[in-house]
Amino acid sequence: MQMPPILTDRAALARYRDRAARDPALFLQQDAAGEIEERLGEVNRRFTQPAVITPFADLWRARMPEARIIADDDVLDLAPGAHNLVIHALCLHWSNDPVGQLVQCRRALCPDGLFLGVLFGGQTLAELRACLAEAEVAVTGGLSPRVLPMAEIRDLGGGLQRAGFALPVADSTIRTVTYADTGRLMADLRAMGEANALAGRLRRPTGHQVFSRTAALYAAGFPAPEGRIRATFEMIFLTGWAPDDSQPRPLRPGSAARRLADALGSVEQPLPPATLRGS
Repeated sequence: MQMPPILTDRAALARYRDRAARDPALFLQQDAAGEIEERLGEVNRRFTQPAVITPFADLWRARMPEARIIADDDVLDLAPGAHNLVIHALCLHWSNDPVGQLVQCRRALCPDGLFLGVLFGGQTLAELRACLAEAEVAVTGGLSPRVLPMAEIRDLGGGLQRAGFALPVADSTIRTVTYADTGRLMADLRAMGEANALAGRLRRPTGHQVFSRTAALYAAGFPAPEGRIRATFEMIFLTGWAPDDSQPRPLRPGSAARRLADALGSVEQPLPPATLRGS
């Protein structure tokens, strides 16, 4: 079986997260956690065996002290069928094998257990990505990986199905954050633990000209009120259930007991013969 490509330098990512923990800017992590809690509040069920996959254990221990905290390693420390709730908290976008992570979460759930995931989606940092690329090409004549490529919502919904979840749902929300300049944006990304940890990243320092040109392009192309700039963060939320016989299932085609026309109280009109022949 072909192995997925290595996208993330896990050692670099761990260093960046350790650095971020000293002076963190976790407002998006807090935002995502609040949204997850709201969604759990809409489920009429008490979860007694929760697990949370997160690089920021303290944040989730404060919110869910009863949960088992799991590091987001390539192989998750999850026992099969051990949990009735698994939360993957804003770190799936760094996985080298996102579908494999979903499969591991699915296996960790007991029947009718719930999976809730949140990750950054494809529109995240679209402004920064465009400006960095244009600036680097103009200054150096080349292009290097600088911003993590992130999945689209359609692909993630398909990933839930491939992982074997029942009743899969994927939806997204956009958060727009304003900054004084690109320097403050990049500082916040470092304080979030979201600095460039791509395996294929440039391994030598980037010249000042690239960042100066990026700042100018950004200010001109994506202004916000009061002379600030705007940055987009797309958060995609994933929901799925471990299959169970108690869950609703679609009827087999042709198994309806009543005609649609009778249910609607309308008169069924047959198609003319020419239409039936496909002419």
